Amino acid sequence: MAEFPLLDEPEIARTLENLASRVVERHNKDTLVMLVGVQRRGADLARRLVGLIEARAGIRPAFGTLDINLYRDDWTSVEGKPQIGESSIPDAVNDKLVILVDDVLFSGRTVRAALEALLDYGRPKAVELMVLIDRGHRELPIQADYVGHFIQTDRHERVDVLLKERDGKDAVLLSRDQPAMSG
Repeated sequence: MAEFPLLDEPEIARTLENLASRVVERHNKDTLVMLVGVQRRGADLARRLVGLIEARAGIRPAFGTLDINLYRDDWTSVEGKPQIGESSIPDAVNDKLVILVDDVLFSGRTVRAALEALLDYGRPKAVELMVLIDRGHRELPIQADYVGHFIQTDRHERVDVLLKERDGKDAVLLSRDQPAMSG
């Protein structure tokens, strides 16, 4: 499998700064904004964004994390048992604007599962979607409100987001299978 770098650490930092600025512009001093990151890397991104938004707006948005594994529609096809993580929604979501944060938007199935999981915590006033990377190929009618980068991919390619919190470095990589050598 060949890997191609798409974004490096400074580019990711600039992208997150831009996303935070767009939230502040759209919602200014709204204290009822909550960022909820989809476990795992979406939660890491949301945690960073909370700090960036607080630095710009002077108000720290509420923060939560959401594990969606029990809500996935492909769990019966996953090898072995699904790994169940922990959700942490410390504040009520009722009547709040929730910004759901994930690393990569692809088919839309993760977002569908996240919306279903989020509704178990109450009824938000509205839900907006923020993703670092939108790579297309939707299977469901889902669109992000905030996109760091649109990246054209083929369906068989993979986009991997690496973050310091989990991987020791920040990078976005495109992976594709090498063609088999014929002899």
